[in-house]
Amino acid sequence: MRFSSKFFSLSLLSLSLAGLATPSTAEDQLPQTKAALGELLFFDVNLSANRTQACATCHDPEYGFADPRGMASIGDDGTSLGDRNAPSASYAAFSPAFHQNSEGQWVGGQFWDGRAASLADQAGGPPTNPAEMGMKDAASVVARLSENAVYEQAFAQLFEGDVLAMPESGYAAMTEALAAFEKTETFAPFDSKYDRFLRGEAELSREEDLGRVLFFSQQFTNCNLCHQLRRSPTDPRETFTNYQFHNIGVPQNTELRAANGVAPDTVDKGLMANPAVMEDPMQRGKFKTPSLRNVAVTGPYMHNGVFQDLRTVVLFYNQYNTTNEARHINPETGARFGMPPVPLTISVKELTHGPALDDQRVDAIVAFLKTLTDARYEHLLAE
Repeated sequence: MRFSSKFFSLSLLSLSLAGLATPSTAEDQLPQTKAALGELLFFDVNLSANRTQACATCHDPEYGFADPRGMASIGDDGTSLGDRNAPSASYAAFSPAFHQNSEGQWVGGQFWDGRAASLADQAGGPPTNPAEMGMKDAASVVARLSENAVYEQAFAQLFEGDVLAMPESGYAAMTEALAAFEKTETFAPFDSKYDRFLRGEAELSREEDLGRVLFFSQQFTNCNLCHQLRRSPTDPRETFTNYQFHNIGVPQNTELRAANGVAPDTVDKGLMANPAVMEDPMQRGKFKTPSLRNVAVTGPYMHNGVFQDLRTVVLFYNQYNTTNEARHINPETGARFGMPPVPLTISVKELTHGPALDDQRVDAIVAFLKTLTDARYEHLLAE
């Protein structure tokens, strides 16, 4: 695997912390680029309060850079449990900076509410979040960086001045290095079956191809209205999101709320929680449209991890286009899909489009979505 060397590198970093690494060994492992430094940082558990959690803990490279452990991630303290599902870091670098487009719609940024304008801003969030990596402040994080001789040499070599001498500059340099790593091909190889199909290197099955046609259809599903960025459905760099924000009526995750102690009727404000737009009630309950790259292997789904199965997600969308009572039943619970927490801002126009889907078409769309899985994760589809 591409990542087998990480643990060797981190072992050397740990030896360096303990003063046991020889100068030549440390020199051999000195990262030569900001991305290489960011790679070490991404896997370093020493940057959390109890030295148990790294970026890779909640963005596991073996599982599409998502968290396979459950609906929300457990913090470094072993007890804190968030209220949102950790989004995949795959292809995250393609999200534009948070901004308002010419039509007045909010676009881009990182996190479900876009509150981090850039990838570097996002990287700076978890280390000092008490429910995540739990460090007290930027100074505490930079102090951990300064414990390590490899880091001290690398930061001095790759950044101007003694950046680790001050908390602000040291923390900013760390986030810049992490962002540089997340911009590498490791996170966005564009080598799924769908990509190989576009290059003439693979053929889609009849079911997968039907799903492809339905997905890009303006007549039958309208999926691509929100999940297509490029003008052409055959663009080789399609990320399957337009990075806009919508309220699609995702029900509360009562199971998660029972586990994390948040009151069941608490409404996640979504985009309205973003400091840039928190005065606008019409943004309440809206969340960033995620990329569908690796979607089949990065469940649970939705901002709160309320759905476990990808087919359930398609059925959830389908409920807006059918009057059949049976099609309003969540197969995971046996009950109706829950009520939308913020009915006022639901994207009705985008959701109510086209005829209801029968089982064949639902399965075809799921089959197509599976073709968006990067090659190194295709073995997970069988699981």
